[in-house]
Amino acid sequence: MAILDVLYNLMSLVFVLGTMISMGMSLTVKQITDPLRNTRFVMMALLANFILIPVAAYALTLVIPLDEALVTGLLLVSLAAGAPALPKLAQISRVDTAAATGLMVLLIVASIIIMPIILPFLLPGVQITFWDIASGLIFLMLIPLALSLFVRARWEEVAASVQPYAAQASNISLLFLLVLMLVMNWSNVVSLFGSGGLIASILLVVIALAVGYLLGGQDASIKWVQSLGAGQRNIAAAVVVATMNFSEDPNVLVMIIVYSLITLILMTPLAGELGRRAKAAA
Repeated sequence: MAILDVLYNLMSLVFVLGTMISMGMSLTVKQITDPLRNTRFVMMALLANFILIPVAAYALTLVIPLDEALVTGLLLVSLAAGAPALPKLAQISRVDTAAATGLMVLLIVASIIIMPIILPFLLPGVQITFWDIASGLIFLMLIPLALSLFVRARWEEVAASVQPYAAQASNISLLFLLVLMLVMNWSNVVSLFGSGGLIASILLVVIALAVGYLLGGQDASIKWVQSLGAGQRNIAAAVVVATMNFSEDPNVLVMIIVYSLITLILMTPLAGELGRRAKAAA
């Protein structure tokens, strides 16, 4: 299992960096920031990700009997937004990747600000600082994206030659991650059978997708960008909080990991189907 852990961490790093570099070298700053000038787009994203989805998660914990650790894990993922997989899912879905990348940046920054403020009220006893959440997200996502955008703006030919390799690395590492997550966490999934944790995770993913879609406005592409952005939570941020505050109860981390697995299982085929439909329509 130690080898699998190392391989998983390596593939996670390759996926995040590959995705950020691929997006940065194929887009411009203007393309990414233009959607964020749309007040409605920004407000609906914040409403969905930091109010409606956490409320839905809390409601699920009232309806579905869950152990305290599983409740904690579900609430943590509900508040953690801005997943690095969002631009990749948008690319697979053939929706607006620039809007998806802009949304990812918006949600990361908002998560960095909001999570340290809200979590102590939602989960008494939690101690988390701005930098605890910000450090990994800034160094692994925002800085590589910014550097890639700079290269694209300054040396467009270099960016055009590098981008396909970064995209290929992102695609291959995503496939490896899917397989590794299934192999490494199958026992965790099985352990949640009968606990309500599995059904709560599935329901929250479905609710989050629906909330994002319904708040997405009239443009079909943007509706799916908001939907994918809401459904895909920032597992890295949730894991940081869990390991720092709930290390004595492994079920908190188990719930977060299982949620991430359910997300991949449900959303990757959805993105593929959207991409096939878009290609057929074109």
